[in-house]
Amino acid sequence: MRKARKTVAAALLTVAAVLGGCSSTGGAPRNEDGGGTAGGVDTPRYVVAMVTHGAPGDTYWDLVRKGAEDAAKKDNIELRYSSDPQAPNQANLVRSAVDAGVDGIAVTMPNAEAIGPAARDAVDHGIPVVGLNAGMTAYQDYGMTGFFGQDETVAGRAAGERLKEEGKKKVLCVIHEQGNSSQEARCAGMRDGLGGGAVELLYVNGQDLTAVQSTITSKLSQDRSFDTVFALQAPVAMRAVESVNQSGAKAQVSTFDTNAELVGAIADGRVAWAVDQQPYLQGYLAVDSLWIAKRNGGTLGGGRPVYTGPSFVDASNVDKVEEAAKAGMR
Repeated sequence: MRKARKTVAAALLTVAAVLGGCSSTGGAPRNEDGGGTAGGVDTPRYVVAMVTHGAPGDTYWDLVRKGAEDAAKKDNIELRYSSDPQAPNQANLVRSAVDAGVDGIAVTMPNAEAIGPAARDAVDHGIPVVGLNAGMTAYQDYGMTGFFGQDETVAGRAAGERLKEEGKKKVLCVIHEQGNSSQEARCAGMRDGLGGGAVELLYVNGQDLTAVQSTITSKLSQDRSFDTVFALQAPVAMRAVESVNQSGAKAQVSTFDTNAELVGAIADGRVAWAVDQQPYLQGYLAVDSLWIAKRNGGTLGGGRPVYTGPSFVDASNVDKVEEAAKAGMR
């Protein structure tokens, strides 16, 4: 954890240096010839594509996108954001960005085998590519120069260790995107961290939250021995809270990832705590790193992963996090 914090701190110092050394304070926007000062820097107008696996309505990706948009505004970048939860479609979006001749691509890889070759094609065309959120174990295999996110196995293990300290014995880990290796890694890490405790997987369709709630309720009604329901995203966690109430179960709800509603639920005690990987920061750093790559050929993290998590959001710090959530940054 200390190593992760140092890596993030170094990255943020780099960003601060860029902001301090390259800001532009004057001049009207001018983009006709590819240059100008439409953003916060006096550099050419670059085009960056961000392609994620975010599903429609998943508020997590709103935070990633906001971070990317804020960096793009600062860096005088035209950001083209697109997403598709189906890996083949996501790969096609990457290929479309290559065909459009963008200046840089940031991409998530929940299924590296399906999406990685498209990222490699971009690299072969001379386009800088970085990863974020999903695909930390594979991004270097496809020539990508950086990654911004968390090690999902490490994050899961940290969650499991905390559950063990709390005396939890049986956890229902709810996977809302079947085939997403990052989610599988979270639950596997949780199993390791919990040690002798049991972690049972429950697969649901995260794009149908009504069905998610029904499935969790049914599971808890059938088996009252679960002492924890662990979601892997905030919207599923909120439905899990309702499922616990409906089933009469005694399980606590915890989760990975946050949004404003989830942070409020921690504040009022409906959710015990969350593992946060700072999606806003992932989006921001991914775009900013591509600007740096185009500007001077440099990198953030020197090609190594830049960890944005994990950290815990609980009763001890939720007030501060809630302020950031209201600003759309957590």
